[in-house]
Amino acid sequence: MFDKLKTSDTPRRTLALLLALTTALGPTAVPAFAASKPATKPTGKAAPTSTPVQHLVVIFGENISFDHYFGTYPSATNPAGEPKFKASPDTPTINGLSGALLTTNPNLNPANGTGASNPFRLDRSQAYTADQDHDYTPEQQAYDFGLMDLFPLNTGTAGPPPSGSGVTQTNGLVMGYFDGNTVTALWNYAQNFSMNDNSFSSTFGPSTVGVINLVSGQTNGVTDILNGTGDEVNGGPDGSLTVIGDPNPLGDVCTSSSSNQVTMGSKTIGDLLTSAGVTWGGFMGGFNLSTINPNGTTGCNRSTTSAVTGVTESDYIPHHSFFNYWTSTGNPAHTRPASLSEIGNAGPANHQYDIEDFYAAAAGGYLPAVSFLKAPGYQDAHAGYSDPLDEQAFVVNTINLLEALPTWSSTAVVVLYDDSDGWYDHQMGPIVNTSTGPDDALTGSGACGTALTSLPGLNTTGDPHALGRCGYGPRQPLLVISPYARQNFVDHTVTDQTSVIHFIEDNWLGGQRIGQGSFDGVANSIAQMFNFTKIRTNGTLFLNPSTGEIEK
Repeated sequence: MFDKLKTSDTPRRTLALLLALTTALGPTAVPAFAASKPATKPTGKAAPTSTPVQHLVVIFGENISFDHYFGTYPSATNPAGEPKFKASPDTPTINGLSGALLTTNPNLNPANGTGASNPFRLDRSQAYTADQDHDYTPEQQAYDFGLMDLFPLNTGTAGPPPSGSGVTQTNGLVMGYFDGNTVTALWNYAQNFSMNDNSFSSTFGPSTVGVINLVSGQTNGVTDILNGTGDEVNGGPDGSLTVIGDPNPLGDVCTSSSSNQVTMGSKTIGDLLTSAGVTWGGFMGGFNLSTINPNGTTGCNRSTTSAVTGVTESDYIPHHSFFNYWTSTGNPAHTRPASLSEIGNAGPANHQYDIEDFYAAAAGGYLPAVSFLKAPGYQDAHAGYSDPLDEQAFVVNTINLLEALPTWSSTAVVVLYDDSDGWYDHQMGPIVNTSTGPDDALTGSGACGTALTSLPGLNTTGDPHALGRCGYGPRQPLLVISPYARQNFVDHTVTDQTSVIHFIEDNWLGGQRIGQGSFDGVANSIAQMFNFTKIRTNGTLFLNPSTGEIEK
């Protein structure tokens, strides 16, 4: 029924792209057990799926709002000396920045002080910016009862270090956005595949909140804590705790002993996949503690200095770790897989690996059915230490490699983000889950939402409504790259971070849901971003990892 992509030059291109990845990541990028051709190829059949997608790769970036990357899509400024972007004339309209939003924006509100500003373009030379405030309460305060006019006051942070002028040196920096001359690759993927302009964080809050929502949809239900509860709030009369900050995973060998640490008691999509016998893995930059980086760093101190920002950042960041918050899916000692063939399956690593293991497994024929990818710190897009250009290199190198493999004809890549970093976005999402705790401030002091909608916490023996889970939160980019993705398509369906696991559940698990109050039970899927009736003959797009432009 489904046509096949042309893959006659696949072996040669795969080797070339592996070499490019090795060069980009350093001489230790490919694990030792992948240095030679595997003795045996996988013999088991792929788990049955409800669509032609047999491999889903989730690239989970850091701290980007939709308007920050796509506000003026598909119109780029195209100044001299920068990568050019020209949109197809039939590009669909998006809910972006135009008209009065650009010229008389609500954030000209005098309450924002010297940071009162319209949205403004950040040039490619300004890719390095300061980190903005993206905590649970300030994000709600920036919305100002839905007026969306207090971003500089509440989430803005001044200065793209070490230099800058004008509004960039005020908290008005939060109003800055990039266009297709900087985030060129993402705009090209949107042109050739599918993008959603109505996708939101499941709840308000920073990175750990986004990670937990992505894989479990349930930030309530902390079962163990260490060093206090600075990143958690009381979830209600049942005495449960809800994560609203950035605690580290308890017991992770790379976690600072003095930091707030937690263990979660909920289920994850990993638990469901394991029970169903579906291969899966979480792949983190810097997770392999035996690797020695070119700069001599190793263990938990592995680091890389960005050529763009000049900042040296840890490759592995514990509070970004997908599955280490749960005892059932964690690998707190960072134990290595016993072999390449273990990747995706049960074994000493418990489905948790280094990002380098993903490249080795993919090229070696062991691509898991479901993979969650986190870049090394300097490439994860987090303002303050990373940037769009380093992120672009990671995303493009990864997708280029996947497109060169025989498995591309059954693969889909999803690109989305953990939080907005507080960057301005003009679109407020629907509040599908309310919260009335002291840290809420969207619709009044101690209130986030007014409708009587609520999701239960993990422990439903007390008050079933868990506080500290107000959402949906800020709007963020969501792209699907696949030979089955609709071409130059903009999906307006309301989605959130758990829409990805909703699709996984439908595709591999017969529609089974995590339950326990997870957002996956109320989320829409991302299935509408695909056309599964026929595979595209133009279903590959190789880009330049430096410029983001299409390679001829």
